[in-house]
Amino acid sequence: MVKIIVIEKDEKIVEKLKKVIRQVSIKEDKELDVKYYQKYDEDLKKEIENLLFPKVYIIGIVLENEKSGIEVAQIIREKDLNSEIIFVTNHDNLFEITHRRIRKIFDFIETFHDMEHRLQKDLEKILAMNEEGKLIKIKNNANHEVEIYRNRILYITRDKEERKAIIHTDAKEAVFTINGTLAEIVKLDSNFVQTHKSCIVNKKRVIEKNYGKGYIKFDTGEKIELLSKTYHDAFNEEQDKIH
Repeated sequence: MVKIIVIEKDEKIVEKLKKVIRQVSIKEDKELDVKYYQKYDEDLKKEIENLLFPKVYIIGIVLENEKSGIEVAQIIREKDLNSEIIFVTNHDNLFEITHRRIRKIFDFIETFHDMEHRLQKDLEKILAMNEEGKLIKIKNNANHEVEIYRNRILYITRDKEERKAIIHTDAKEAVFTINGTLAEIVKLDSNFVQTHKSCIVNKKRVIEKNYGKGYIKFDTGEKIELLSKTYHDAFNEEQDKIH
């Protein structure tokens, strides 16, 4: 599920944005999780700091409190380079300064220039981009579809008793239990390789492997003892860091 975060204080513009988002959701047949904020507050801060799921930020320039939309976008980019940022504003004179201050802006849409059509096209394009590569779609035990950034997954283990797969991410509190075998899951991405009969890992997140002691260490500092010599060839030789 893609999250859309709308940060805008003008109620008339918010209603137009809601209409566009509904149209995109129906047209693309996708469930979109949408949250609305009028200012930068503690709730929005927590949302920005949750990097597990893909997001699209739709931001106005003038907000309710002392922080402008540009400042909020700067805060987002300090934490998150993956989510998309779309500015929607009638301050077209701020186009250049916005692009100078904020890295990787997807679009800058003037509210008075075909806003609904441009935003709809942007959202459709972003959803199509997400389909192509950086997201993994899985169904959890409640049979709900969940979308996770591939690079947020550290490793996936097999629960023999429950006959489920457990996805471990770099956010310790974000662990997902899903149906499916490891063999099925490893086909999702060439970066997922099997290291043990009950474990596959995201090799891009591995910084150390020790076959003698049977452990793998990830770039988060987490270490797991699920490395078997049987699966040595799963890693490229140049990536081996055996100590």
